Amino acid sequence: MTLEHDYLVEDREFTSYDDLKKNCRLKAPKDFNFAYDIIDRYAKLTPEKRALVWCNDDGEEKTFTFLQISQESKKTAYFLAKQGIKKGDTVMLMLRRRYEFWWFMVALHRIGAIAVPATEQLLSKDIEYRNNAADIKMIVAADNDATNKEIEDSLKNSPTIKTLVNVCAPREGWVDFHEALKDIEPEFPRPLAEAATHNEDPLLIYFTSGTSGYPKMVLQNHLYPLGHIVTAKYWHGVIDDGLHLTVAETGWAKATWGKLYGQWICGTAHFVYDMKSFRPDKLLHKISEYGITTFCAPPTVYRYLIRQDLSKYDLSSVIRFSTAGEALNGEVFNKFIEQTGKKIYEGYGQTESTIICGNFLDTEIHPGSMGRPSPAYDVEVVDEYGNPVPVGEVGELVIHVDKEHPFGLLTGYYKDATLTANAFDGGVYHTGDTVYMDKEGYVWFVGRIDDIIKSSGYRISPFEVESVLQQHPSVMECAVTGVEDPRRGQAVKATIVLSPGYVPSHELEVEIFDFVKHETALYKCPRIIEFVEEMPKTISGKIRRVEIREKDKGIDTNKIKRDF
Repeated sequence: MTLEHDYLVEDREFTSYDDLKKNCRLKAPKDFNFAYDIIDRYAKLTPEKRALVWCNDDGEEKTFTFLQISQESKKTAYFLAKQGIKKGDTVMLMLRRRYEFWWFMVALHRIGAIAVPATEQLLSKDIEYRNNAADIKMIVAADNDATNKEIEDSLKNSPTIKTLVNVCAPREGWVDFHEALKDIEPEFPRPLAEAATHNEDPLLIYFTSGTSGYPKMVLQNHLYPLGHIVTAKYWHGVIDDGLHLTVAETGWAKATWGKLYGQWICGTAHFVYDMKSFRPDKLLHKISEYGITTFCAPPTVYRYLIRQDLSKYDLSSVIRFSTAGEALNGEVFNKFIEQTGKKIYEGYGQTESTIICGNFLDTEIHPGSMGRPSPAYDVEVVDEYGNPVPVGEVGELVIHVDKEHPFGLLTGYYKDATLTANAFDGGVYHTGDTVYMDKEGYVWFVGRIDDIIKSSGYRISPFEVESVLQQHPSVMECAVTGVEDPRRGQAVKATIVLSPGYVPSHELEVEIFDFVKHETALYKCPRIIEFVEEMPKTISGKIRRVEIREKDKGIDTNKIKRDF
């Protein structure tokens, strides 16, 4: 059984994208709470239904039913309450892919406390900023000594922190979670009266990945999980009693897209591989070994997968592959089909939202497009004055909120009324992403508003140039940016990480330039090529073009002989 139909206006299966877009509407009961209305309901109706399959590189493996998730999260909620956590308090979770993350998330929802997931890659200054910006009361972490030391170093300037909790080995000054859990009974009644949760109460804060500046605090309310029904059911294509794998650390928002809410509502289990480091061969082995039914990963992962001999792995159990996080290059899409016979269904959204555009159900895929608008959102492409642009013309993608606030879209930026007002100016939510829509309604990503390059009177999309560059066998990864140039306004620059077996040289620069100029218009060709060992990236793996642009400020392009 599945529960998603309880939250759809029309209790039926949708037969086509047009049917989905026209008729799929979400509804919510009064005071919806994911912990009580989803987890506990499955635990009561189908207690043995599989919810979570977890493994790591040390050979450990655990499987949890919905009854067990319900019980462990109740015990965790009682533990949190004993530690003084109450409704409205903020708790940071730095748990990588540890299975306790799911216990704590559900437990915090029970209490009405606010979950603040974060990556263990943060340094003390990053942690200190988050502690103070979000008034963090407790930090829960795992067994990374380096991370725990960074957390401890942040405390001297973090006055709101009351408690540190470790879910693995005991550590001086930290509460030993599993030791404290031993004598707790799996009971935590639904709070009533003033302690009860309501739909508009804060549920979750995610710090943005910081592609263009210091991280913002995205606030979601208790209706956010319901928005991910569309993500899981109609884009990921999850099935009842299936096993879904989204490749994501729990510290960034893709985890709630693909490792928590929508999939469980729709009755599928999560597969969690708590890998120490990313190895494409190991990941492929896990997909084959465990019979994964639906799989989602960022395009970067697919770029590594297609360089493996995929015929060595049994991927027959996977009924749908999907991707999001950045634009998918058409070359990767085509090579994946060549090796597997299976398509990759692209989707687009933000930390601030659920899926905004995607290739839903079994719609025809146009490689390079991020699909068509989600039924959950009323989207439009507008110019700088807010006027709709013609088909094929580039503008900003916005979401209308003047009639109603859609499920899954942020309620605002935590403690920042000005930033929130700017984001929702004019009765729309401004994504800050530029796109164009073709005559069939497919949306094509161009870039962040700040990323567009203006050279010799032309507006150039970084993604468009990157898509060409990635077709060259020497290019493993690339980022295209603009460099101030008195001759052109901006010169197009390509920052490139080379594939194994290639070494930087002027001859290779010329070869890449010649390749690009035969594949696209000359004005789009990179005039500057820089080879680097690695890209500057956010914690979620997105390339920080803003960092590249900052580094390149002051370059004298007159002294760079790169006109080939």
